[in-house]
Amino acid sequence: MDPLTITSASFKLKQGRMVVPGTVAYAGVTATFKPASDLAANTVYTATITKDAADMADNAMVAGHVWSFTTSSISDTKAPVVKSVNPMNYATSVPINRSVVATFSEAMDSTTVSTTTFLVSGPGTNPVSGAVTYVGNTATFRPLADLALNTMYHVVVTTGMKDLAGNALVNDFTWSFTTGSGIALGPDPVTLGLAGDFVILSKSGIDTVPTSAITGNIGVSPIDSTAITGFSLTVDASNLYSSSDQVTGMVYAADYASPTPSYLTTAISNMETAYTDAAGRTTPDHTELGAGEIGGLTLAPGLYKWGTDVLITTDVTFNGGPNDVWIFQIAGGVTQASGTRVNLTGGALAKNVFWQTFGQLMIGTTAHFEGIVLCQTAVILGTGASVNGRLLAQTAVTLDQNAVTQP
Repeated sequence: MDPLTITSASFKLKQGRMVVPGTVAYAGVTATFKPASDLAANTVYTATITKDAADMADNAMVAGHVWSFTTSSISDTKAPVVKSVNPMNYATSVPINRSVVATFSEAMDSTTVSTTTFLVSGPGTNPVSGAVTYVGNTATFRPLADLALNTMYHVVVTTGMKDLAGNALVNDFTWSFTTGSGIALGPDPVTLGLAGDFVILSKSGIDTVPTSAITGNIGVSPIDSTAITGFSLTVDASNLYSSSDQVTGMVYAADYASPTPSYLTTAISNMETAYTDAAGRTTPDHTELGAGEIGGLTLAPGLYKWGTDVLITTDVTFNGGPNDVWIFQIAGGVTQASGTRVNLTGGALAKNVFWQTFGQLMIGTTAHFEGIVLCQTAVILGTGASVNGRLLAQTAVTLDQNAVTQP
């Protein structure tokens, strides 16, 4: 967006008819309204982004965006933490052409996420020049040039980073990694944020015909636990989550005790951001490959785009290394025929395969699927189908005696 159009005139907060005084900041793709004082407890507020907000090409919003929320009586005094990083601490053979990523436990004040609070150095104490962006609970440091070969790098996320309530990290967070001698092929991976905590995440419900075998956490929001059916849930004594004999992990829903609802709200938001990120990647390596039929093909890493449905009528293979990435942008849906397989060869990993699909994704009976699904609509698995990946759906996920395993 054009930062000059993101102001207190285009981003407003009201309590009833009363305008809440505050300041507006814009960084990356995130606008932040910071009230001049604490909001009132147990009170409904309404936020508005007006049509005055425009992008860098001077295209204004077609319509304003309005949403409401209700405050609690509890102040946020909990410090944020770094939940995960990529590359991992002490990782070796890291490609020299990838970004450095840190994901936080909660939404951060984007104005505090910068090259002064996200530092990369190497070899030794030599600072690495780069740009820092913040999207969906995740800060990304993009070096301006490839890193050096076979070199150790050190990363520091400083206490200058703060959450939206002004709580800073308690201590600097540090880690290190060592590059290898190669590059990664394909686009940068899609950042999942807290959505990456889940093997199945849905806004409309998760249903199974028993017995399924799910490895990883599952969750629904903004709906409650009644939208999770077929799992015979047992609520934990803390009321933060529930369990099921069919899930090796935790089951979360929006009606469980705090902080589960806010955790899920953030995870859902991160899922939507990840979908938008994947859909917005530009300059595809391949367009309309096979007129949408990819069965029988072997696909190299890259960005693929279709304006149609994608069909997998026979086995398809993705061949590449463990750091290579595939992103599939699909304007229609995905249908995989019964008994077919998505195969990964050459060391390729399911965590690096992203299926962004506007239409529903349907996996046939006993078929095997690999990758991270970012689906605008429904995900439906046929009887006995299996998935090595994540099912992140903006409507419902339907299972039928399936095995779904997080990568």
